[in-house]
Amino acid sequence: MRKDLLIIASIILLITIFFTGTKFQSVEEFELTHIDDIKADSEIVTLAIDSKSLVGNEHLLKPELREFVPKDGIILKRKEYVLRNGDTVFDVLQRATRFHKIQLEFQGANDNVFKSAYIQGINYLYEFSAGANSGWMYEVNGEFPDVGVSRYTLKNGDHIEFHFTKNLGKDIGGEF
Repeated sequence: MRKDLLIIASIILLITIFFTGTKFQSVEEFELTHIDDIKADSEIVTLAIDSKSLVGNEHLLKPELREFVPKDGIILKRKEYVLRNGDTVFDVLQRATRFHKIQLEFQGANDNVFKSAYIQGINYLYEFSAGANSGWMYEVNGEFPDVGVSRYTLKNGDHIEFHFTKNLGKDIGGEF
């Protein structure tokens, strides 16, 4: 008798969940869903991604890549993101690209001598896509850091920008 009641209660629970549209999410899915839930006391950073250096220079790309350069070069306009404890540039970039469904490919920190994540491609634009000296560079608060993206810990109010360079940063003000 108790076993029958337990089975019936379980069936009723499953039917209730099914018909009420209850959605189960992982912690990561929840955080991505609520990425823009900025409250008055939230610490924030901003992030923007552009390929402006390729506007007017699309001829440097293979024809199949040209469609990934927006007319104004802006892949992601500057947006605010909640800063979480210990966030790096890489953490915010990953959350933003997932949320906005922008393609991102990277090499892990354990796979290179720099011991930092290395950004290989964003929005299908990769290192060497526009020549031997092309690829992605980032700046924080107008300066190009000399550490990798997963080694730069952010603080409240930081402004992050990723730029595609055609010439080792000389074309975007990031020459080393």
